[in-house]
Amino acid sequence: MSWFLGHLPEVAGLMGNHARLAALPLVFGLLLALPLGWLARRVPALYTPLVALAGLLYTIPSLALFILMPLVLGTGILDPTNVVVALTLYTVALLVRTVADGLGSVPEEVAQAASAMGIGRVRRLLTVELPLAVPVISAGLRVAAVSNVSIVSIAALIGVPQLGSLFTDGFARDFPTEIVVGIVACIVLALVFDLVIIAVTRLLTPWERATRAVRGAA
Repeated sequence: MSWFLGHLPEVAGLMGNHARLAALPLVFGLLLALPLGWLARRVPALYTPLVALAGLLYTIPSLALFILMPLVLGTGILDPTNVVVALTLYTVALLVRTVADGLGSVPEEVAQAASAMGIGRVRRLLTVELPLAVPVISAGLRVAAVSNVSIVSIAALIGVPQLGSLFTDGFARDFPTEIVVGIVACIVLALVFDLVIIAVTRLLTPWERATRAVRGAA
């Protein structure tokens, strides 16, 4: 505890870097997965190829991907952009199927009712289908968030500063306290991400609270 208190600014800085490197790919990955998931849902013949390709992306070892990114992007080995792009690919890999399945969970009669009311395809997607798919997409997003927080730490092996730096430094100095602090900080960060996603999901799905309230009253 004394080491942690004495190095609090350093740990806080690493935690901030870690949070940014994990959060940006989550946002970018979701933005890319939404149209891909919609396409997989809209064109059944594309569902299996897109989901399979996404699954293959996730099998690429993260350290190898971090090292390959500078060759592909033309960036420096220590550039955080490498981590953001690599984790965006992993996030897309996790979310494509989730988005497709989330849109597929929307009852067909609801979509038909929206069309009967004169709501166009794009507007129906944005105002009816996506909101109803939020709970399913949110579940996948929570998994991706925890995964990102975990994988970011591996970037310490290529010199990108974040909480993983506590692992490598603690191991090099044979100082377990530093490693324990890094582990606890990663767990706390993952919990914060999870709580934020849950809170945003509840804000976007007020009818879910109303349904639970009705069921509770019954």
